Amino acid sequence: MHESESFLGVKKSLLGNFWVGPSSDQERTAEGIMQKLEVPLQLAQVLSRLGTSIDTAEQFLDPKLRNLMPDPSSLRDMDKAVSRVIQAINKNQNIAIFADYDVDGASSAALLSTWLSEAGCDSYVYVPDRISEGYGPTIEAFKKLAINHQLIICVDCGTLSHDPIKEVIQTTDVIVIDHHQGSEILPQALAVVNPNRQDETSTLTYLCATGVVFMLLVAINRALIKESKKPPELMSKLDLVALATIADVVPIVGLNRAFVKQGLKIMKLRNRVGLKVLSDISHINSPISVYHLGFILGPKINAGGRVGKANLGSLLLSTDNESEAQILAKELEDLNQERKNIESFVLEQALKQVETQASDSPITWAYGDGWHPGVLGIVASRLKEKTNLPSFVISFDGQQGKGSGRSVPGIDLGSLVQRLVLEGLLEKGGGHSMAAGISISREQNEKALKRISSLIIDKFSQLDRRTKYFIDGLLTPKAAKIDLIHLLEAAGPFGSGAPQPRYVFPDQTIYFTKRVGNDHLKVTFGDSNKSKIEAICFRAFSSSIGSTLENNLGKKFHIAGCLEINSWKGQQRVQVKLEDLSPSGEK
Repeated sequence: MHESESFLGVKKSLLGNFWVGPSSDQERTAEGIMQKLEVPLQLAQVLSRLGTSIDTAEQFLDPKLRNLMPDPSSLRDMDKAVSRVIQAINKNQNIAIFADYDVDGASSAALLSTWLSEAGCDSYVYVPDRISEGYGPTIEAFKKLAINHQLIICVDCGTLSHDPIKEVIQTTDVIVIDHHQGSEILPQALAVVNPNRQDETSTLTYLCATGVVFMLLVAINRALIKESKKPPELMSKLDLVALATIADVVPIVGLNRAFVKQGLKIMKLRNRVGLKVLSDISHINSPISVYHLGFILGPKINAGGRVGKANLGSLLLSTDNESEAQILAKELEDLNQERKNIESFVLEQALKQVETQASDSPITWAYGDGWHPGVLGIVASRLKEKTNLPSFVISFDGQQGKGSGRSVPGIDLGSLVQRLVLEGLLEKGGGHSMAAGISISREQNEKALKRISSLIIDKFSQLDRRTKYFIDGLLTPKAAKIDLIHLLEAAGPFGSGAPQPRYVFPDQTIYFTKRVGNDHLKVTFGDSNKSKIEAICFRAFSSSIGSTLENNLGKKFHIAGCLEINSWKGQQRVQVKLEDLSPSGEK
């Protein structure tokens, strides 16, 4: 099937999606994989869709770090960073770790500080306060750290921190370990290890900061072994890399796929006290999955940086004391509930603005006075999901504002923001292709909106703006079995850049619906052979799905979604995570 053709003839689903099935090339590759590996067609179809070939499919099913890990020294400035960290260890110098306040920053700090401790070198972790200090290093913070530290290592930040780094380099060396996009001119740090710096030739642009930190530690371990020294063990720390990779929503491809797959195995051992305690408090009764990391544990670890104490996440991930972990986890749990309440208020206010904006606007741009900075990114994500447009949410305090943006495929938000900074339409800004942060004055607000809108319009003219929903194939309720789910897991882990397998159940009759909470909907549907299956649609009433299904019992729909195992009171059964639908027979 060509992408210009719609799957089952659905060109505009209930959610406005254009359904796209496997291409003819994917179908041919799937046939070849099925024959060579002797695997069922459903698995071969997913492998083909994920970009594997007949020759690479077998290795894809068993990703190993030793096969996928490139030479860390291929990254610019890596050898400089390695040499300086080893020098600090050998001379017993004081090291400060300056970390971002999100999960990636917390995981990076925990990974690096734990490794340094095992190497016999204590470190001090500094996480800035989101409200009073904002993102990244400040001159004041760096001057204080430079008083007692000979080396400062920035993790998940620092690539654009020219002034703070310049302020201290006469007395203190600075290393930046980051993944955010850099400008043409790098800060005057001793080393900037970042696969997204503009002069970098590496293909590892998809790594999160914790992944880059892990590569740094691999390189240091290799150097120590050459010196006949026994370095700290690294494989047991892949749980932190997996957590950050999922929570930072970077693509689960290449090396990231091996990080996540191996990291999930480490998590099953429950050796990291903080994660174990937080999982128990969160009532996670099964092995930690990608879903748990992205939607339960990640947001709670993030909560400290959003609405509470910025360093709670790194402390929880670093501690080996269960009593301390209990206190930290409970505090994060409470802060996460507070974050949800604040988020609901800001989202409601932002949606009111969106409803008044022109229907042909290429961007969603909401702003208000006193909105909590800690929820701006989440609200921007919600607006992006609702409008399928790049979205910014800005909070003003007097004449100054801070904002977060979230993008859609094809629109590099980080580059657009940097361009506006150079043009004087933003005070500060940075990020990567799908997310960015900005500092903006009230005077700049309207000018920045017009300028970024014009740039996006130019870009959109080159894009296919149909919202595409990619589908792996057709299923019947009878064929949706637990064994099939376990089979498909071999092609995982699934997440950003590697979506879960999606199937369409054609011509299904709606037999039963029941609201769950205020916004979710339980559904039972079945085919003409009287085979039935249960489904759950999350946030069903945030779209037209909820009311459509409630008001159309007995009617037929094509139902699209993912398969999952619902565990309840020791029983397991298959359910569909319902994501989209189209009236049967209507195109």
